Amino acid sequence: MKLLRIAALSPLILLAQTPEAPAPPKARFHHVALNVTDPKAAIEFLTKRFDCEPAKLGGKEDAVWAQKSWILFNQVKQQPPYEIVSTIWHVGWGAEDMKATYQKQLDMGTPFQTPITDISKLANTKEFYYAYVDGPNHALIELNTSGHHRFGHMHFLSDDPVAAGQWYAEHFGLRVRKGSNDKRYYEGFQVGPASSFLIDNVNFIIYPAGYMEKQWPENWAKHKTFEPTTGRVIDHVGLSVDNLEETIARLKTEGVNVIGKPSQFRKTSQRAIMIEGPDHLAIQLVEGHAQKE
Repeated sequence: MKLLRIAALSPLILLAQTPEAPAPPKARFHHVALNVTDPKAAIEFLTKRFDCEPAKLGGKEDAVWAQKSWILFNQVKQQPPYEIVSTIWHVGWGAEDMKATYQKQLDMGTPFQTPITDISKLANTKEFYYAYVDGPNHALIELNTSGHHRFGHMHFLSDDPVAAGQWYAEHFGLRVRKGSNDKRYYEGFQVGPASSFLIDNVNFIIYPAGYMEKQWPENWAKHKTFEPTTGRVIDHVGLSVDNLEETIARLKTEGVNVIGKPSQFRKTSQRAIMIEGPDHLAIQLVEGHAQKE
């Protein structure tokens, strides 16, 4: 299956920096969680192919450490749904030399959903390439031309990308880059309006749901609202906060849907709670920031 990538491009494309926020962010990036049938195989797949390493979350749980954050795994008995019908599109790593990186991946036998593709025109630069790796349980993983080779971005779809970006600005004080509210197209694919923001070293990029109209017409025909991310191959994202109780109280007054009560975060001594983000994105808030022990 070939997917045209309108992907994690630099702010050179349509994304202009908004004025500096008056206060530091109220959250940091903590983790992304995948549902997989074989966590051990998933860890081996990722650590063999990308800049990340096997590590123990809380000194007990097998996981992947990617520079400043975690990739966590929930074991499931059967293949989780992976079609692009939720807000989460893919996760991505950079590559300084995309051609060489792509060849190295081929030599390792890495499966691809989309081969290396030149989109320099869209990026408004020279030598800009991307490819989509068919990851564990068909989780979509992008490799794209970048100034680094680390875990660098997550890409989302939204019915209102500008409003989705502003949700993070309002509730977590993140500085959002956004372009115009006008619809923009590249070779028939809707790529605007869009917004993005950097949380630690991970770029969150939000594209319009209209992208599906050409890329996945069968999904677009059924689209009324995005499916919840919980239970899908990429299950949720995790953000960390300094004080969980204070954050919960504040978010409730701001109208955010807080789900349940704080509980133990996996096998650690930390606490966590789930909230609902834009377009039914499951977000786990963790008390205490990500660190490798």
